[in-house]
Amino acid sequence: MAESSESSFEFPVPPASFSFLVESILMQTQIQLGLLNLGEKEEEAHEPNLPLARHSIDLLAMLQGKTKGNLSAEEQRLLENGLTELRFRYVQVADEIKKRAEPEGAAASSDDAPRIITADGGKGTKTG
Repeated sequence: MAESSESSFEFPVPPASFSFLVESILMQTQIQLGLLNLGEKEEEAHEPNLPLARHSIDLLAMLQGKTKGNLSAEEQRLLENGLTELRFRYVQVADEIKKRAEPEGAAASSDDAPRIITADGGKGTKTG
């Protein structure tokens, strides 16, 4: 008896819809940002791929522009809320990566210190 190439345990395939497409890209981007761990162990979390995540966010933004005025209120809300959330998370992850990459002493550099500008232009001379 020839075995089918498909598994005997099949998941139902969801209907093709705009919402499913958007949700798929949203999920993909969350994985690319390292926000979702699909591994069996917590240690298996992978590093974020910011260029790929940025590309996925740009794809959603392009879809938003191309479908403007042609979406239901629910579809529009899903796309807008998803993009807002992903953009926020992208900035968070990028900042976190940047902080990890900086040496500890660089965070307290003298260039970041507040400066006081005096009437003499900061020369330290007293005006009478």
